[in-house]
Amino acid sequence: MHDVAPINRGDLLALFLESHSPTTMAAYRRDLEDFAAFCESPTELAIAELLTLSAGEANRRALAYRTHLRQRKLSPATINRRLAALRSLSKLARLLGQTVWVLEVTNLASEAYRDTRGPGRENVQKMLALAEQSPRDHAILRLLYDLGLRRAEVCSLDVADFETTRLWVLGKGRLERSPLELPLPTRQALTDWLAVRGDEPGALFINHDRSHKGDGRLSGRSIHRIVAKYAAPLGVSARPHGLRHTAITEACKAATAAGIGIEEVLDFSRHKSLAVLMRYRDRERNVQGTLAALVAAPPGTD
Repeated sequence: MHDVAPINRGDLLALFLESHSPTTMAAYRRDLEDFAAFCESPTELAIAELLTLSAGEANRRALAYRTHLRQRKLSPATINRRLAALRSLSKLARLLGQTVWVLEVTNLASEAYRDTRGPGRENVQKMLALAEQSPRDHAILRLLYDLGLRRAEVCSLDVADFETTRLWVLGKGRLERSPLELPLPTRQALTDWLAVRGDEPGALFINHDRSHKGDGRLSGRSIHRIVAKYAAPLGVSARPHGLRHTAITEACKAATAAGIGIEEVLDFSRHKSLAVLMRYRDRERNVQGTLAALVAAPPGTD
């Protein structure tokens, strides 16, 4: 039987971060650094101190941190993600015998996807037209809209993931890539970009700056700037996820028109929950607005 060396606080943090996707890992690292700042300690020390507390003391500290986050007026989604990072870390610590408890501090009530409409199909089409002079940007916008890809999914693409008629995408929370069929306009946009980029292995989307750092892979922040760049001349505000929102809204409309069940749109949106997808349909139908107009109408006008 082999002896197992005890896990120190640095190893615990590394194991925790490595157990998540690169995007989640980066977000959780920032979240834990924020918790450490609240504790006025380095990250590893703040985590170690938390794990030495009793269950009650640890939950009290987490509650104090939640109050601190609310006082900073952060969004519920941000607060909940930071609490989730702490809960997930405590769960791993218990699994590895570093503590006997798991944090039980609950999330704040929040409503995700307050506006699922995005910039709208007409504006997206105008953005695509403006981007035609830049093969890279045009291909990126196409993927964000035509396939409804998330920003992180676009960033993670490699040249080898493009196979003529389909694209292998590492979805949110997934450990393996899945194939997505490519519409003809999207295929053409990717082909045009590769004619400029070249087919050397590596990141599919790279920075135009030849002095780029590392492998030159385009960052999520850069993709955000690219979307904003083509939305600005139209006088609209848009972000990468807004194009995905518009794409899913349009998919819901198309499904209704074609007699396809809303649950089958999950194949396009790749949400894990039908409840999330239903928000897109409900926002698009605007039942609330229709009923409000009927209620507000003067008597005898119905």
